[in-house]
Amino acid sequence: MIRLHFTAADLRQITLAPAANALSETALSLRLSMRLRAGGARERGSGGGSHGYGLWDRPRPAARQWHRSLRGTASARAGVLAELVTEDGFMPDFLLQPSLHGFADALEAAVSTPAEQLAIDLGIPRTAGRNGHLTRPGPWALELAQGSASATRTLVDDARRYFRTSVEPLWPRIRGDALTDRALRSEMLLRGGVDALLTTLAPTWRWQPPTLHLPSASAYDIPLCGRGLLLVPSWFATGPLVMYRPRAATVLVYPLHDGSDGSDAGGATGACAAGTDGGPEALAALLGRTRAQVLALLRTPATTTALAERADISLPAASRHTRVLREAGLVDTTRTGVAVLHTLTPLGHGLLAGT
Repeated sequence: MIRLHFTAADLRQITLAPAANALSETALSLRLSMRLRAGGARERGSGGGSHGYGLWDRPRPAARQWHRSLRGTASARAGVLAELVTEDGFMPDFLLQPSLHGFADALEAAVSTPAEQLAIDLGIPRTAGRNGHLTRPGPWALELAQGSASATRTLVDDARRYFRTSVEPLWPRIRGDALTDRALRSEMLLRGGVDALLTTLAPTWRWQPPTLHLPSASAYDIPLCGRGLLLVPSWFATGPLVMYRPRAATVLVYPLHDGSDGSDAGGATGACAAGTDGGPEALAALLGRTRAQVLALLRTPATTTALAERADISLPAASRHTRVLREAGLVDTTRTGVAVLHTLTPLGHGLLAGT
């Protein structure tokens, strides 16, 4: 169990990343693909009785479809990157660049990490107090930890190739789903404050103020020390990923809200299909039943008066709900004469399409 300990200052400094992180998503997609392949092999070997997920949570159905659409094994596609991202859950900190969301900039920053820090991140040699390390570092990883220019170039080339062939075709979907998740988390913060946000981050995570409990094979405590917490959504993560930074906010990567079970992730070379259209029921737990109904009713644009009539609620209530949805980026409001017209934003349409 990982325990994040908050002070009052930390609770005032919880922030949401503005976008998905391309470099960490690349590494997490590789780890997920390796796990799914290993789990499938165990399942076949045991006659189908075990999925081989162990301590990690089940991946989203769309991620499994993405994995099936790829050609070849993860290791073959990723080259030396597969030596840094292991099935057992270890991922070195330098592959998470939380302030750089684009792949190229984040990769450049990652490979510019000083050799001394690379060695610490990789656990070469094993360092007291670190949560993980490479189980069997090979010659290339040892060269990387020593600052070898050749090893660095190999990592850049292999990481670029893996991203281009395996993740980039899916990136519009990942980016859109991350924006939808951010809107939902913002809504929870608006509706119930920090307690609601932390309580609903993931079904198996437990918020017992002032501590957030995260399921993990490791057991350790992380005091946030008044520097806050940066929440980064992930399409490929199946559990928490924590990056402690001694002079900045601790980073917590969390699995983004999965409102698209059963949707097709598409092939590795094509766009992803939208999820199936549905009603507001799947959103009720996050938005509240009435507000989810209001959002669904705005598939057809409406004035506040017309919306109140459709939803069978009072005019002040309709105005209040549309204001909250607008602040969450799900609804646009345009004045037309003496009335206002409410319409769904692309984010609102995408959210409803995934329910």
